Amino acid sequence: MKPIPLWPGAAPGDKDDIGEEKDTSPANEDRASKSYVIRLGSVSQPTITVYPAPAEKRTGAAVVVCPGGGYSILAMNLEGTEVCDWLNSIGVTAVLLKYRVPARRDRERYAAPLQDAQRALGLVRFHAKEWEVDPARVGILGFSAGGHLSATTCASAAERTYPAVDEADKESCRPSFCILIYPAYLATDDNAHLAPEIKVTADTPPTFITMTQDDPVHVEGALLYALALKKAKVPFELHVYPKGGHGYGLRHSENLVSQWPARAEGWLRTQGWLKPR
Repeated sequence: MKPIPLWPGAAPGDKDDIGEEKDTSPANEDRASKSYVIRLGSVSQPTITVYPAPAEKRTGAAVVVCPGGGYSILAMNLEGTEVCDWLNSIGVTAVLLKYRVPARRDRERYAAPLQDAQRALGLVRFHAKEWEVDPARVGILGFSAGGHLSATTCASAAERTYPAVDEADKESCRPSFCILIYPAYLATDDNAHLAPEIKVTADTPPTFITMTQDDPVHVEGALLYALALKKAKVPFELHVYPKGGHGYGLRHSENLVSQWPARAEGWLRTQGWLKPR
C-alpha cells in the first residue's frame, strides 16, 4: 500500500516551509506499546493510502479516513491505520487521508485540510473502477479535528475550494455518508450554536455520531449537529455514552463507548451502504 500524492504539484496555497514531516511523539515513549500513538507533524505533502477490502468480504463501499490531532498533528495509527483495518474487516475499502497540518498562517485551520479532503473524494471516485469501489458509496469518517473536517467537507460539497487541476476534480466531492467519532469544533465557543462553517441542509449526507458525556471537547457540538440534521430531515444516528473521554479510537476499554464500531457497522448495514456489489 504505497501512499499516493494528492496533488500533481505543490498543494494549493502552500508557500511556507514548515519543516520536516516526522513523528512528534516524545522520544522516550515505547514505540512497541499497544498504547503508543503516532503524532505525525509538519505535513506539507498530503497523500492517500488505499487499503483494499479483502476480495471475499468486499462490498464496494469505500471510506476516506480523517485522523484527528487538533489540526496540529495527525494520530496516524490510533485514528488512521487501525481504523482502516477495522473497515477492511467489514468489507469496506479504506482510504487513509494524510492531510496538511499544522494550520497554515493567515488561513482558517481547516482550509488546507478541506482542500485535501475534497481532492481525496474526487480521486476515489475517479479510480472507482480500478479500485473496485462503487462511486455512489464513498463515505467519510473522522475523529476529533478529523470529525470537524468531515462535517466541513459535507457542508462544502457543492463547490470545490480550489481550482480544478485534472479530471479527478470533475468528480463529486460530496461524501455519500459520514461517520463522526468524538468530533471537535462543531459548536461556537459558548456551545450555543453550530460553528459558521458547519452548515446543514437537506443535502447533508446521512450521518452517524458517537461521543461521550464527559468528553472535554464538549458533547454540545454533537447534540447541536444532530438537532440540525433532524430539522433538515437528514437521516442520522447519535450515540452519547456517559464515560470515555476523548481520543480512544477503536482501542478497547471498560467503557460502553468501546461498542461504537459495532453500532457503526450496524448503521452502515441498515442504511444499505454495505450491500454486496
